[in-house]
Amino acid sequence: MELLKLRDAAEMLNISYPTLKQWIYRGKLRSIKTPGGHHRIARSEIDRITSVKATGGNLQSISGRNKLLGRIVEVQTEGLLTQVTLDVSGQIVTAIITRQSAEELGPRKGMSAYALIKATEVMIATAQKRQRGK
Repeated sequence: MELLKLRDAAEMLNISYPTLKQWIYRGKLRSIKTPGGHHRIARSEIDRITSVKATGGNLQSISGRNKLLGRIVEVQTEGLLTQVTLDVSGQIVTAIITRQSAEELGPRKGMSAYALIKATEVMIATAQKRQRGK
């Protein structure tokens, strides 16, 4: 069984070292303690987490009408909120999520991500002025 140091595991998961430690403390990521008391992460645990992250948990069961695949172009955190901006086929989609969600998801510039749309109502506005008399 291959065991990884925490910094190496964090890099593989594309998350920060403090986030990795929080995942361990919250039970989201299983670790093994060495006789010296240091945490190590099994390679199989990295594979388990990355397969969950790649599918979004249960993303396959979400209809195609409300998920848009894009690439993260910007991540800005201020206070308790994080703004994540995606480029979806040349269109910009921005979402505001909690800082805690951002720490758990680990969004980084250049990563692929889905914009999941939840709306009870969608309005349409035309971009051209309407001509009278025609």
